[in-house]
Amino acid sequence: MKTMEFDELVRARRSVRAFRDDPVPLDLVHRLLDIASRSPSGTNVQPWKVHVVTGAVRARLVCEVLAHRETKPADDSAEFPRTGKRKEPYLSRMRTLGKDMYSRLGIARGDDAASWRQWGRNYAFFDAPVGLIFTIDKELDAMSFLDIGMFMQTLMLAAKDHGLDTCAQGAWNLFWSVTRRVLSVPDDEYVVAGMALGYADPGAPVNGVIAAREPVDAFAVFHGFDPAAG
Repeated sequence: MKTMEFDELVRARRSVRAFRDDPVPLDLVHRLLDIASRSPSGTNVQPWKVHVVTGAVRARLVCEVLAHRETKPADDSAEFPRTGKRKEPYLSRMRTLGKDMYSRLGIARGDDAASWRQWGRNYAFFDAPVGLIFTIDKELDAMSFLDIGMFMQTLMLAAKDHGLDTCAQGAWNLFWSVTRRVLSVPDDEYVVAGMALGYADPGAPVNGVIAAREPVDAFAVFHGFDPAAG
């Protein structure tokens, strides 16, 4: 059932980092994935593959990734290149978000132990009852990663329209070896990202974080338009 206008829906979606433990019905998850399957992809290759976890399987994945995390900070190498360096203005945007989030959590700058624990909540899907792991065939080129991003965005908007919240999580790629083993992900697929899915905890301070957005004129260049046309 439609709950809000599209522009309102887009503005209402945000990354939620504290969820209630209310279960999400399988038929609802299936419906959301069916909606997301209408996402565009280059030449209709539809490269997305999704492992949906809940219950005992989710619990095992969380437990084993967190245990692995305590023995080494990440797998020895990324499954796919992540060599880009963040510079300004990207660093400032990242730091502004982090400062807001950690202040709401009561984590002081320099408190490495608390920061490490909070980062680890990624691997508990922030307590969301449903986790999703997205994979892609290794033989596909970089353009198919864009397709997965569009699929994930459509899924997040569909979830919001059905009263659920989400958090997309690139962090899951850092521990791809454990995720691959627990979920029996084939060796010819990359573990790209994860996503938490569930009902937001409205009383959690961290869910008050609203990431700022740059104005359109800061990132868009308009060519060939008649200024007098408005």
